Amino acid sequence: MRTGRFHTWRALRVPAHRASSATLAGAYPFLTAPACDTGVLIGVDALTGGPFCFDPWALYAAGVLTNPNVLLAGVIGQGKSALAKSIAIRSIAVGRRVYVPGDPKGEWAPVAEAVGGVVVRLGPGMSTRLNPLDAGDETPAITHGRRVRLLASLAETTLGRDLRAVEHGALDAALTAAETSASPTIPDVIAALITPDDDAARADGSTATERASDGRDLAHGLRRLVRGDLAGMFDGTSTQTLDTSAPMVVLDLSRLGSNEDALALAMTCAQTWLEAALATPDGVLRWVIYDEAWRLLRSLPLVRRLQSQWKLSRAHGIANLLILHRLSDLDAVGAHGSEARAIAAGLLADCSTRVTYRQESDQLTATAAALGLTEPERDLLTALPRGTGLWKMPGCSHIAHHLLHPDELAVFDTDAAMRDPSTSVHSNPDPDPDRKEVAS
Repeated sequence: MRTGRFHTWRALRVPAHRASSATLAGAYPFLTAPACDTGVLIGVDALTGGPFCFDPWALYAAGVLTNPNVLLAGVIGQGKSALAKSIAIRSIAVGRRVYVPGDPKGEWAPVAEAVGGVVVRLGPGMSTRLNPLDAGDETPAITHGRRVRLLASLAETTLGRDLRAVEHGALDAALTAAETSASPTIPDVIAALITPDDDAARADGSTATERASDGRDLAHGLRRLVRGDLAGMFDGTSTQTLDTSAPMVVLDLSRLGSNEDALALAMTCAQTWLEAALATPDGVLRWVIYDEAWRLLRSLPLVRRLQSQWKLSRAHGIANLLILHRLSDLDAVGAHGSEARAIAAGLLADCSTRVTYRQESDQLTATAAALGLTEPERDLLTALPRGTGLWKMPGCSHIAHHLLHPDELAVFDTDAAMRDPSTSVHSNPDPDPDRKEVAS
């Protein structure tokens, strides 16, 4: 008994409880997580102090992951962009290649240039032109199918609706006519929509007049890429070929600004051009990185294309990296029960690795539900320091602190415009020690 001045009470003792580490992991999931010591160095395991490495292809081969795709989410300023860029250049050092099929803010161009990569800059008034109908090393039937899907996606984006059956027929016929040229272009397809071949129309039980009527809206929709705000970007033969041996290729779309429709159209064209160039497997493993993905997910036709590409990723040795601010970005793609919402959920399901940086408290419930987090994992998300993320993989979780070399920081720094030049890492020989570890 313990005696106080005014009262007495019995000492409180909690009985000890013993259980296996596998059982206790149900309450605290980080207890039995196996070491991640294969792949490129990411940083330090915040719980063990040991190195934390990651290689989605090695983990997939070992059966740990069901696919090599990665989702990366975190609020602005917590280091997710620096993490993505570190993964990219460190993967290049071990023989991987990296493709960024759309860089809306121009942040990846300096990274590509730093590693000897290629930057393709697209925008109004620029000299670079890409032909999204370029043929890769594919069979004619596969090339034709890819072109039809591209043109349908472009038309659906500009028209703001799905195509009707007769429009699909008119589009297929116009593309077939344009493919009599060795290198068909979008203007060739538009011309064939406006003036269909009479013999081909009759062979399909129609007339040239009827077919022209069927394709009238398509022609006007596609003209945006020829006479509209995207003129000069995708309306002729390519002025640049993709060097598939380059360590990194970035398509810089920053000249498009905040025009979401233009970005969706440009991304659709650029992605198709990239697919054609990578059609022949060469045994090289590649990252395809979608930064600012919340902007891409607003376009249903583009989301459909992402879904199609992700299904082929394993066949082409590709690991996709999807970068978001928050998991609720996936909810914003469409109404509950809509096709867009279902596809977005499918993209998330096809990411075996989910990396979450700090989230705001109002995002915890949605994030935990979307990622299947335990209560301890969920509670961590508002307390994670800058540069530290929760890595969730099938059957295990890790808390890893990203380490960033000062030379990387000089290339990755996205906060430079927000600081006084006198405190910049470029001019200050002894910058804030935290900034040697991680940047936003």
